[in-house]
Amino acid sequence: MKRLAIDVRPGEYAVAKLAGDAVVPQDLLAPGGDGLVSVTRTADEVSVISPVELAPAGAEIESGWRLLTVRGPLAFTLTGIIAALASELAAAGVALFTLSTFDTDHVLVKRADLARAVEALRAAGHEVH
Repeated sequence: MKRLAIDVRPGEYAVAKLAGDAVVPQDLLAPGGDGLVSVTRTADEVSVISPVELAPAGAEIESGWRLLTVRGPLAFTLTGIIAALASELAAAGVALFTLSTFDTDHVLVKRADLARAVEALRAAGHEVH
């Protein structure tokens, strides 16, 4: 696996679940906000990943996540990035939640596991900042 540059983003993140027919709160997608916001809709749910302070009211919320972002942009032809990161973190006993954007990949780990995650990624040869 190629050596990656990974940035630990500031702040705490939440993963939230709304009903599949829920209206997405417009303030989640307002321009100018700091941090990553991702909204995914399926027939059964609307999942939101956001800074904890933006988690939608009334949602089922799992908080306490920290965000690690692979520096991009990454070419669509690259393979195995998430698989490698997941394997390296799994070997260290770190659970993760992943998502990808057009430019790059993101991994969320629980706040309590952040130090162990950073150590495992560095041991695998990645630059973690």
